Amino acid sequence: MKQLIALLIAMVHRMSFLFLSLLLVPSLTTMAAAQTNDVNTQLKNVVDKIRAKTVAWKMPEAELAPELEELDAIYLQHKGENPEDLANVLRFKATVYWSVVDNSEKGIAVIRQLKKDYPNTTVGRDADGIISLIQQHEEIRKNRRTLTNGAKFPDFSEKDLLGNPLSVSKYEDKVVLVEFWATWCAPCVAELPNIIKAYNKHHSNGFEVIGISLDQDEQKLKSFLKTKDIPWPQYFDGKEWQNKLAAKYGIDSVPATFLLDRQGKIIAQDLHGEALEEALTKALTNTR
Repeated sequence: MKQLIALLIAMVHRMSFLFLSLLLVPSLTTMAAAQTNDVNTQLKNVVDKIRAKTVAWKMPEAELAPELEELDAIYLQHKGENPEDLANVLRFKATVYWSVVDNSEKGIAVIRQLKKDYPNTTVGRDADGIISLIQQHEEIRKNRRTLTNGAKFPDFSEKDLLGNPLSVSKYEDKVVLVEFWATWCAPCVAELPNIIKAYNKHHSNGFEVIGISLDQDEQKLKSFLKTKDIPWPQYFDGKEWQNKLAAKYGIDSVPATFLLDRQGKIIAQDLHGEALEEALTKALTNTR
């Protein structure tokens, strides 16, 4: 069921495509073969609902309580039927917990239940690998959780794409947007016009942008920057999700942005459109 798989990926479009795709791979064949199955139709409806709600890198569990309850209802309704379908429902519930709600403990608990109840299914046989993946993901997120509003953004000292020194402290007394992104990330590219507009409008008043690219192809990145006329510096090491700075800050999804005040403290995250303009205007008008 290609449409369902696309929706699953789009639902957490801000999450790491690597982690999500690895979770989805085991059941692609099963879901494609059962595209008329009622379980998958019901699952698609839940995916649509969560997709419509997902706007941040994590969401409170309470906001997704109706969808989680619906997943439980689907599971109970079809209990005793096709084991592969039931395992897929549990696997998706686990994905919601660890990937959207940011609760790895609950996600792992569901996978362990799946392994116990459906050990001979495709997902059941891969349960240990999925648990290991979630645990690795959790280690990355520990770093991200320290980047809270009001906290000082940890500095770095690297070279930009042109070989020039690059650090946050280089822009002392400036308002800085640190942007983790990639040319292959559709939401990143879609947001670029807003950032470019803000940069052109406020750069002369002390606004700077630092791009941290998770691309692999240096020439492709340089060509993209030239085509889009993006003037701010970029950090690039060609390692995609293993990007040195992405690992340092626990970034497992893009775009991820941090707006820093003149003292280098985080004042807002993941702003889009008018929200970026409003926060930026306020930060720039604050006394130095």
